[in-house]
Amino acid sequence: MSQDGVDLKTSLGYLLKEASSALRVAMEEVLRPLGMTVTHYSCLELLAQRPGLSNSELARGAFVTRQSMNVLLQALERDGYVTRPAAAPVGKVLPTRLTPRGRRSLEKATVAVRSVEVRMLSGLTGPDQDGAFRILQSMIHSLREGG
Repeated sequence: MSQDGVDLKTSLGYLLKEASSALRVAMEEVLRPLGMTVTHYSCLELLAQRPGLSNSELARGAFVTRQSMNVLLQALERDGYVTRPAAAPVGKVLPTRLTPRGRRSLEKATVAVRSVEVRMLSGLTGPDQDGAFRILQSMIHSLREGG
């Protein structure tokens, strides 16, 4: 560590990034056999919970650019996982919805992703899991509010 640098061994930010990366790798491993990426899964999950989201809303929710989400949505629509109207009902927004094929695909992916989360939390007691959840929510809130 340099005099003004960050000690990676004790940096909580670095540890969070490492945990995030490990989670993504584990999710990609279980989703790949289903023909999905984490972004693909995230998009389907967001649409299941909030049907009719726009491209921009999906991009924010999946942590990707609008351009990346648009490319993914075009592929998902072409392959029959989602549907969008040909013309925007209001303004320029094309609300996206899951098709029955998209729902079936999501059901399989959810089981796979849940298994990763169970594995990730397997070393924590119930109260520790609750505490970790509250701590992470607090960190997110502090960063978003400008601390």
